[in-house]
Amino acid sequence: MTTPALNTVSDTFALTTPLYYVNGRPHIGSAYTTMAADALARFYRLRGRSVLSITGTDEHGQKIERTAQSRNIAPQLHCDEMVGEFNRLWEKLNIQYDRFSRTTTPRHHLIVKEFFQRVWDKGDIYLGEQQGWYCVACEEFKEERDLTEEKCCTTHPNQKAEWRDESNYFFRLSSYQERLEELYSAHPEMIQPESRRNEVLSFMKQGLQDFSISRVNLAWGFPFPTDPDHTIYVWFDALLGYVTALLDPDDEPTLDNALKRWWPIDLHIIGKDISRFHALYWPAMLMSAGLEVTQKLFIHGFLTKDGLKMGKSTGNALDAFELTDRYQSDAVRYYFLKEVEFGRDGDFNETRFVNVLNADLANDLGNLLNRTLRMAHKYCEGKVPAVAIPDSDALRSRGEALEGQVVNAYKNVAFHEACGAVLGLAQAGNKYLDERAPWTKYKEGKQEIVEEILYAVLESVRLAAYWLSPITPTLSGAIYKQLGYDVSFSNLKEEAAITLNNHGQWGILSAGQIMEKPQPVFQKLELA
Repeated sequence: MTTPALNTVSDTFALTTPLYYVNGRPHIGSAYTTMAADALARFYRLRGRSVLSITGTDEHGQKIERTAQSRNIAPQLHCDEMVGEFNRLWEKLNIQYDRFSRTTTPRHHLIVKEFFQRVWDKGDIYLGEQQGWYCVACEEFKEERDLTEEKCCTTHPNQKAEWRDESNYFFRLSSYQERLEELYSAHPEMIQPESRRNEVLSFMKQGLQDFSISRVNLAWGFPFPTDPDHTIYVWFDALLGYVTALLDPDDEPTLDNALKRWWPIDLHIIGKDISRFHALYWPAMLMSAGLEVTQKLFIHGFLTKDGLKMGKSTGNALDAFELTDRYQSDAVRYYFLKEVEFGRDGDFNETRFVNVLNADLANDLGNLLNRTLRMAHKYCEGKVPAVAIPDSDALRSRGEALEGQVVNAYKNVAFHEACGAVLGLAQAGNKYLDERAPWTKYKEGKQEIVEEILYAVLESVRLAAYWLSPITPTLSGAIYKQLGYDVSFSNLKEEAAITLNNHGQWGILSAGQIMEKPQPVFQKLELA
């Protein structure tokens, strides 16, 4: 049996967040994934790639229907309100996206019908009986091993599963076990990190079971094309939202149009609670429809608070709106992407949050820029010195090595490593400044040495700002502005990114460039 080949690197890069379930307002858990996707999209734009960043909402299913009923409003109105909340939070967090996919749109319905027909014609859908415990919050039948003694889902421990005994249509997932095993054996890099890949492979070794793709007695969803008594199951519908998002606005909604440029998607970023659907269900569905599988799946851990997963269902969600209003977007983005190794679980502590931001951004980076600029205005008339830094200069050597370190870290979705490398350069800059003491050299009349020292530090700060810009675009823009550039990293699109194409290299600051007077680029935070 032939293992599907993966695409070689092209000039395009398409990535997605999950399509978030809209049973409630977004919290920091969903923001976490979206901040990561936004940072990667910004990074690849800096590298000259054409990027398509996709996010959106999954809006069908019983959980949505019941939530709307509890609010005494129509399901569509509930979905519309929640979509507004997601967009409001993304704007607060300075998150840019190219496509927002909604699974209730007519265009999506047409894509689902066409895809369904391909799978139906393949003979991979059949009518069967389903009996067992059903978690409405997961929209999934659960095996006994996935339930607590009280018959609660382990992912949603405060919600009891419901016993179901009904006829459903099934997808023949079991028929794709061998092909999936071959795929992941030939391409282990497709599921990252390794710990999550091992979890998926361990589950697969137990034997894949066919899964239901329809529900009865459910009005909120697309009608099953071959049987009006059934509604298409939310996961079969929702996963195709990634495909619908690839359509250009004026395209006729067909699979051929959706797949013509951006398929296969380069990267899905998801949480570990939905890894099974994306690592097993989704590629099997694509194989059934005769489509190439997506390139890579990165599965991150849970954000926790008081040791429990944050979430609407557990009632301990951190209010992302309030946190962002209190501390601003760059602080939130930096903390979660730097302090939580992407792929592992991480616990939020507000005291640590404030201390990390003050130490890293206010002190190590912000104060370094501030005091160096003050000296540049005092000793060099506020202009970038016209000097040549020796190749042997320690700070230059470290700055020149930064590009390789940071690029590798972003490509590996290791945001903490990228931040660590940048922070290391800032810390080295502070040490360099203290040890070489340009204020003393100035008093001794050694102007050329003073200018060499200041240029090396200013260029290091510029490099740090550039490589942090995918994570802290507002801060990076403020640093660039004080260094004399007219650049907005917050709204950086492909055309503007081209002008910065070589800015990851050492020596970009131009001699004689007029710099602004120093202002704090990151105000120290105070614990609320």
